[in-house]
Amino acid sequence: MASSSFTFRETLAISFIVLISVSPILRVACELSSCEPPLKSIISFGDSLADTGNDIRLSNTNTGSLPPYGQTYFQAQTGRCSDGRLIIDFLAQYLGLPLVPPYIGSTIGSFYAGVNFAVAGATALDKPFFEERGVDIPVRNGSLATQLSWFKDLLPSLCQTSSDCGELFQRSLFLVGEIGGNDYNHALLAGVSMEVVETFVSPVVDAIVSTVDDLIDLGASTLVVPGNFPIGCSVAYLTTFMTNSSTKDYDPQTGCLNWLNDFAMHHNTVLKTALARIQESHPHATIIYADYYNAAMQLFRNPDKFGFSKGAITACCGANGPYHYDASAMCGQPSATVCEDSSLYVNWDGIHLTEAAYNFIFQDLFEGPHTIPPFSSLCTAASHPQYL
Repeated sequence: MASSSFTFRETLAISFIVLISVSPILRVACELSSCEPPLKSIISFGDSLADTGNDIRLSNTNTGSLPPYGQTYFQAQTGRCSDGRLIIDFLAQYLGLPLVPPYIGSTIGSFYAGVNFAVAGATALDKPFFEERGVDIPVRNGSLATQLSWFKDLLPSLCQTSSDCGELFQRSLFLVGEIGGNDYNHALLAGVSMEVVETFVSPVVDAIVSTVDDLIDLGASTLVVPGNFPIGCSVAYLTTFMTNSSTKDYDPQTGCLNWLNDFAMHHNTVLKTALARIQESHPHATIIYADYYNAAMQLFRNPDKFGFSKGAITACCGANGPYHYDASAMCGQPSATVCEDSSLYVNWDGIHLTEAAYNFIFQDLFEGPHTIPPFSSLCTAASHPQYL
C-alpha cells in the first residue's frame, strides 16, 4: 500500500478532484428506493457515531445506558450516544431496512439485514500504538482491527457457500466509520500536544484504508467511508481549550476553534487521497467518501437557518459552563440538566449531536451533495416518510 504520509500544509492543499477523478462512473439512478445493486443489508464499523448498542454490552460505563439518552425516538436507553437516532439509523430507514442491530448480545438470526460492529470510544489503531508513544488513553476492546476480526468470525454464520457469500457482499452496504476521531480525541483531551497527535494521522488513515482493502478483497463492492467532523466546533474541545488570549483562535462566524478544524481537514484530505489510490486499484468497487465535515459545518455556520434556534455550540444535556458542558458532570449524571426541546440544539452532550442534527446531516449526505461520488447516483429514495 502506498504511504499516506503528507505534511500538514501539503495535504490541506489537495483538492477533492483527486478522488473524483479516479472514482468509477456509477450506474444510472434507479426508481424510488431501488438500488443497483439492491442494498438489502448494512454492515457497519466505527465508534460512538454509529454504535447502536455494542459498548453498552461491553462496558457498564457507557453513557448511552443512562437517561436522558434515547429519550426522543426510543423512549429508552439503547446505547446510542444521542437523544435518539444516529446517521446509521436514518440510513437504514432510508433503504427500507430494520435498524442495524449491534453485534454484541444479538442473535445470528437478527443479522439478516445487517450487523453493526461499531463501539463507542473505539479507535482505528490498537492500544499498543499508543502505549509505545507513552500515551495513556482509555482505548476499549473494540479497535477497527478487532471489529474486522469480529466480522470475519461471524461470516461463516452469515453465508455457507461461496455463492451465498458473493450475494451477501453484493447486496451489502459497508459503512466504514466514522473512525479515527477517538485516536485524536483521547490524546488531545488528555493533554497530548498537537505536534505529537499530528504524527498519528498517517497510521490512522492507513488502518482505515487497510480495512477497506480487506473488505474489498473479501468481496465488498459498495463502501461508504466518512471523514471526521469539524472537531473545532465540539463543545468538549471548546471547553477544554477555551482561551481569552486571542480571538484569532476562533472563527468569528461560528465560534469554533480554527486550529482544531484545520487538523480535522488535514485528516480528511489524507483520507480522501488514500481512498483515491485504493479506488484506482479496485475499479470494480464503489468507494464513496462521506464528507461529514462540510455537511455538519452548515449547521455551525448558520444554525438558525435550519431551525436550530438554540445554537450549535451549546450542549442540550450537560452542566455548568459557557457551553453547558462540564467533564465532571456529564450528561446522564445526577448533577447534569437537559434542555426542554433537543430538536432546537445541534449538540447533545458536549461530544455527540442530537437526533435532529444527525437527521439533517444524513439527508445532506445521502440525498445531497456531500458524498463523493454522490450516493444518490447509486440509490435514490424519493419517498421515505419513515425517516423524516
